[in-house]
Amino acid sequence: HLYGVGVGPGDPELITIRAAKLIKNADVIAYHSGTAGRSIARTIADPLISEGAIEELLIYPVTTGLIDHPLGYYGAVDDFYHESADRLSKHLGVGRDVVVLAEGDPLFYSSYMYLHDRLSPHFPSEIVPGVTSLTAAATALRRPLARHEDVLTVLPGTLPVPELARRLADTDAAAIMKLGRTFAGVREALRQSGRLADALYVERATTGEQRTMPAS
Repeated sequence: HLYGVGVGPGDPELITIRAAKLIKNADVIAYHSGTAGRSIARTIADPLISEGAIEELLIYPVTTGLIDHPLGYYGAVDDFYHESADRLSKHLGVGRDVVVLAEGDPLFYSSYMYLHDRLSPHFPSEIVPGVTSLTAAATALRRPLARHEDVLTVLPGTLPVPELARRLADTDAAAIMKLGRTFAGVREALRQSGRLADALYVERATTGEQRTMPAS
């Protein structure tokens, strides 16, 4: 079986009972990381991973920017997903249960989705939801995401600044994901849309390094 298991936003105590059981009993534990090889999902699940589990670290070949690939960044990432699926299919093909750890939820801005697309047609699969950084951030701020008939818009910070500003100006409530190197552009979009004064920033929600402050 293939399992896409959400491990939540950072606090290991937010892992569900179902997810914990699957992680403890997995033959193979797989997880993604950036080019540095550090996996947040692996760190969250560490207390539950058995010594006998086979671990598969799936390291992205690139993050963003220019790359020497005929189809650019998305071509390189697509190749990476195919190679990762091939690696995991070898375990599934000999009868091993494979748990893919997903920071947050497996179906919300998660790398697991692309493995699921490639592997679930060929092997039994199950998805275990997890607490998202979106809800964790709202909890850290002790602020509701939306009330009554409010429209909540979830936006990637990687959008061009004019498009991000347009969408921010056209919704009741908004959550912006994927910050990091995009943060300067996100703040500019907040300024252009008139939302900067009210915007709040949350970093590493639910962990010991959690910080909240005005986005300005």
